[in-house]
Amino acid sequence: MAAQSGLITVMERAARKAAPKLRRDFNEVQQLQVSRKGPADFVSQADRQAEETLYEELKRARPDWGFLGEEGGTREGDPTKPRWIVDPLDGTTNFLHGIPHFAISIAVEEPRAGGTKSEITQGLVYQPLTDESFWAEKGRGAWLQDKRLRVAARRDLADSLIATGIPFLGHGDFEEWTRIFAMVGPQVAGIRRFGAAALDLAWVAAGRFDGFWESDLRPWDVAAGILLVKEAGGFVTDYRGSDQAMERNQFLAASDGIQPKLLKLVASALKKG
Repeated sequence: MAAQSGLITVMERAARKAAPKLRRDFNEVQQLQVSRKGPADFVSQADRQAEETLYEELKRARPDWGFLGEEGGTREGDPTKPRWIVDPLDGTTNFLHGIPHFAISIAVEEPRAGGTKSEITQGLVYQPLTDESFWAEKGRGAWLQDKRLRVAARRDLADSLIATGIPFLGHGDFEEWTRIFAMVGPQVAGIRRFGAAALDLAWVAAGRFDGFWESDLRPWDVAAGILLVKEAGGFVTDYRGSDQAMERNQFLAASDGIQPKLLKLVASALKKG
């Protein structure tokens, strides 16, 4: 069992500080004051209050770090220091419909010298209703509380359960997704769409899902989850199989046994476009 570092402890403490209000609001979801910020993209007081709680807790621990949040955008810090990437409520639409599948996602992005690509070095996905804390640190593995996580050992697509995000009003490429689904669906045991990418990726790391694909996501949706999958022994690439998932906004995550096969299906689907 790996002991949590001080930084992971800070992240988990912040998530647990924000969680009780989310749980209370979830139980009174019909009373929430909800506004729209785009087509089919809802934001509630719960999102904003959770993000402010997370911001205050994380800032208290690392006052000179920057912060990128879904609701508040970028809050500048020392550019030579890491920054937080935070989704206070991944799965907002689930939350607002009373569906108990949502999470808090926190990641640490560290700059590299010379202006080269930054990297995610710590990540945490916390499910307030189940009290599951998925966390990872670069080089130290992925964990669920104090249990080491490994991606699933299944190697046959026919035995595999694959997660995805389905395009919806104002988001995603319906034609691309349909081609991929038509190629993947007949080859696997099942496809699931649960509506919270951070948890989808955490569940790939935990071996509950064997793979995941989705495009048109934001850094706060995936930053922590990507590290979880990689530290659990899986792979995260774009649809071409390269390490450009964030740049191309294409995310294909899978266990080591399934990733090449799933990637081949996705690539074949895109060639038909």
